[in-house]
Amino acid sequence: MTLLEIMRSASVIPVIAIDDPAHAVPLARALVAGGIRVLEVTLRTEHGLGAIRAMSEVEGAIVGVGTLTSPEEFVASRDAGAVFGVSPGLTPALIAAAKSSGLPLLPGVMTPSEVMAAREAGFRQVKLFPAMQAGGVGMLNAIRGPLSDMTFCPTGGITIETAPAFLACKNVACVGGSWLTPKDAIEAGDWAHITALAKAAAALRAS
Repeated sequence: MTLLEIMRSASVIPVIAIDDPAHAVPLARALVAGGIRVLEVTLRTEHGLGAIRAMSEVEGAIVGVGTLTSPEEFVASRDAGAVFGVSPGLTPALIAAAKSSGLPLLPGVMTPSEVMAAREAGFRQVKLFPAMQAGGVGMLNAIRGPLSDMTFCPTGGITIETAPAFLACKNVACVGGSWLTPKDAIEAGDWAHITALAKAAAALRAS
């Protein structure tokens, strides 16, 4: 699958931070059971790569890596099973690492100049981050005119209540959100609750 195909197959991409390796597989299964197949596992904890490796074995899961901030992380993430990467921003070193590793990258952008820089580097899909602080829906609608060939995954501060307005933007393929994986539910092993949250998120696309 191309990066755009992955994005379009997801209404919401959950942003996942794993604190306990034992939670990785049941969490992935709970999300997939609710119709959320594209999973972004961040490298914010020491268990990120291990979680990617474990979740990649879950049937139906499309696992990517988030919070890529250094070139060395690209190959390690790809080898762990990640099929796409997400970064909070974009630098020349990250551009080079994405090209050399072959890992499709969804880079973070916040301003029109950053969108244009990403476009010049060959990217057509980007993450508006942090979405709410960057201007939200208004920003996305305004930038569509001059940069109509760019597709966005806004992430940062989005909720189940605000997600529909973002998904209604013609240049948005999906949104990123952490509300699908509440820490208390994960720690309690309440996988049924997470599946319910996933079902509600998956239904956003249909609505």
